[in-house]
Amino acid sequence: MDNINGSSLEEMRDILGRLPGPDEDAAARAAARESQLTKPPGALARLEALNEWLARWQGRHPPRIDRPRAAVFAGNHGIAARGVSAYPAEVTAQMVANFQAGGAAINQLCRMFDAELRVYELALEQPTVDFVEGPAMTDAECANAMAFGMMAVEDGLDVICLGEMGIANTTSAAALCHALFGGVAADWTGPGTGVGGEALEAKTRIVADAVALHGSARDDPLEILRRLGGRELAAIVGAIIAARIGRVPVLLDGYACTAAAAVLYRVSPQLIAHCTVAHRSAEPGHARLLEAIGQVPLLDLGMRLGEASGAVLALAVLRAAVACHTGMATFAEAGVSGPA
Repeated sequence: MDNINGSSLEEMRDILGRLPGPDEDAAARAAARESQLTKPPGALARLEALNEWLARWQGRHPPRIDRPRAAVFAGNHGIAARGVSAYPAEVTAQMVANFQAGGAAINQLCRMFDAELRVYELALEQPTVDFVEGPAMTDAECANAMAFGMMAVEDGLDVICLGEMGIANTTSAAALCHALFGGVAADWTGPGTGVGGEALEAKTRIVADAVALHGSARDDPLEILRRLGGRELAAIVGAIIAARIGRVPVLLDGYACTAAAAVLYRVSPQLIAHCTVAHRSAEPGHARLLEAIGQVPLLDLGMRLGEASGAVLALAVLRAAVACHTGMATFAEAGVSGPA
């Protein structure tokens, strides 16, 4: 991140006001083709909707998935020192090394589904500030992390799968959701990497205390991100913004990743219209969050790993949708009688 400097949250707010909208002509062409394929109308249900979504946000028809990328952002949280995770903070860097060595679940899934994997470290030697004591990041740190995340979206990508690695980031995600959507801390706080009992109760109190301290900023979602987020979550926000600019549809992973996207949703729901949540995490706050942002996940397998694992797995669904849309014959081509 050393080469990213000079960004500010005010500049990011300006960018948010200038993002491109959907290509409804491309979506209409996708819908028109679906109506001619050799199947009853609507028979492929959500697969048909996914083709329209891909065409709408890629800005072309037919949609394609020739070059998907998985982007995993890693950052450390000062709140980890309070024991909110079952694992120590040094696991973040150790898992980054595991990603780089090819030994993690995400490596196997990327190989299986032919996705390019990129792992981005964000100042792992400098955890964010403990947000029970003060804002997690300065304005510049938050904006620079967002700008760094924007660099993950390059020309030529067809879809990007976003994920994260950061010990204690489910605590950060819970605090973000509590501040953005209300309720009580227990609504949003779960076991994360496996805490329970008194440790989970303490984690919940920490989330409540953090939101009480920073709740005055709840009407400014980017300020809430600065105060309660982490560098890797800010980078995900930046990647979502850049994907919108570059017409790259986004698959969001689990709870922490969706919480980052929810920051943009609270600015304006349309800011994440080019995003689809890949799977429902077993983290209990995720189901509540999905309801709050009006998203229905593609998969529900009880997973809670993070690292973009669910997002890459959901690529199989997108590939199936595109294969049917582009490969099926029309009624005319197949010599099959259409609906009466």
